[in-house]
Amino acid sequence: MPYPRAVFTGLVQAVGRVESVRPSAATTRLSVRIDGWPHRPEQGASISVNGCCLTVVEPATDARPVLGFDVIPQTLAVTSLGGLREGSGVNLEHAATPTTFLGGHVVLGHVDGLATVSEVRTEGEWRVRLRLPGDLARHAVDKGSVALDGVSLTIAKVEGDTIDVCLIPETLAKTNLGERRAGDTLNVEVDYLSKLVARQLEWMKVR
Repeated sequence: MPYPRAVFTGLVQAVGRVESVRPSAATTRLSVRIDGWPHRPEQGASISVNGCCLTVVEPATDARPVLGFDVIPQTLAVTSLGGLREGSGVNLEHAATPTTFLGGHVVLGHVDGLATVSEVRTEGEWRVRLRLPGDLARHAVDKGSVALDGVSLTIAKVEGDTIDVCLIPETLAKTNLGERRAGDTLNVEVDYLSKLVARQLEWMKVR
């Protein structure tokens, strides 16, 4: 695995709203309004949009607080970005720096698959149960980390290929996860360190 050019922490800094989705022959231009987010990334900067690392191709200004991204068909096909529509809320985070306080965990913005929400319970604690695709469940452990739509969360429970996560009021207030319902799909990125360890063990078996 190559060393990542940009990393995130999974601590969402703002929820933007999709202003437009404009397909073209090669890419789709995704425009996101960032009202209330003071960050003004320059062209070429990396931004996590619902957990997907995207490159800014159209910077925002104070007069027009809208970020533009070009999204390739492959990204639209394997992430939830293909389902975004005008008005959709998206979690936003700018790339971490060497001096960033790591309040979440290391998130690369490289989506591993789409997790499907099977249940949302709001009585007492807000708990969401999701089914992980493929063999991603092998990277899930109780009290371990996972990124869902770019949000760093702690796994509360693992059962087979399903995981439970609990959402505190702060997370519900600062992200779009409170809008999720049974049947929705979320971008999931499992713990990068777990993937590294699994890859090393596989390599050792081959030798």
